[in-house]
Amino acid sequence: MNAPLSSSSQRNSSPASNHSDVNQDQPETGAQQSHPTGARALVLGGGGSTGNAWLIGVIAGLAEAGLDLTQADLIVGTSAGATTAAQITSASPAELLAATLAAPPQHRPGPTGSGGGNGTVRAAADNMERTRAIIAAATDAADMRRRMGAAAIELAAASGDSRQTQWRATVAARLPSQQWPHQRLLIAAVDAGTGEPVVFDRESGIELADAIAASCSSGFAYRIGDRQYIDGGYRRNENADLAAGYQRVLVLSPFGGQTRHPPAWGTQLATQIEELRAGGSRVETIVPERDLTGANAMDLSLRLPAAQTGYNQGIALAAHLARFWR
Repeated sequence: MNAPLSSSSQRNSSPASNHSDVNQDQPETGAQQSHPTGARALVLGGGGSTGNAWLIGVIAGLAEAGLDLTQADLIVGTSAGATTAAQITSASPAELLAATLAAPPQHRPGPTGSGGGNGTVRAAADNMERTRAIIAAATDAADMRRRMGAAAIELAAASGDSRQTQWRATVAARLPSQQWPHQRLLIAAVDAGTGEPVVFDRESGIELADAIAASCSSGFAYRIGDRQYIDGGYRRNENADLAAGYQRVLVLSPFGGQTRHPPAWGTQLATQIEELRAGGSRVETIVPERDLTGANAMDLSLRLPAAQTGYNQGIALAAHLARFWR
């Protein structure tokens, strides 16, 4: 069993940085500015297709063991975590897990570039290389977001409207409901034109599928009205700091709290947790027992084992987390 990172282990894993990108360059737009405090917040980080399966598995396992996370006072969703957040607020975790496990098995892809592999995985690997170069060239997190946005706008222009239409249809098909849930849900994204972080909620005046499509758009820029957006993970992969003010914060991080950004940028989960604890929140985390990062995040053949791993973790951790969550 991979126990949640304890207070002591997470506190000592990475010192808080003085260069954190939270609110250091432009004011946060959207819901973050005025969200009320509450008792319990659930944070669902990004992690691609396998991360979504793992998140569903963990939440279903906890529910099976008697711990329901879906009634959190706040849910923060980023990228794959945004999809999961919308799913668990409109369908039962057991139903979602059953659908994930019942999906047709996918063949494991061959090596990238071999010609016999999975196109999705190859595209993910190509995207990793492209974004790695952008990160390496950036001077700080704000500069990185602007560069990512500019590159994504170029990709969107080159691909035309069909890619946007197809992406929205793909995202919408994953959602049991197209309506925003009644409970408070925050969806993180980044404005591709300015690099400014954005947070969508039910008061933002956009449809749920659009908010999630923007939060999950790690390649091309996704258009909503006259603005374009990219993946909320370019702010922070978990965006756990959006739960500031909540008494208890549970973070599920498919990428295990890792970040591709330099530590000085302060985007890593350890720094987010330190910020939450400095504000008086109690924090627990759950991370996968297997690596779901890199091209693995988009490997459809790993969805079933990721969901099973998450489910087993949820069952095993329920008793420990019950004392924290209830």
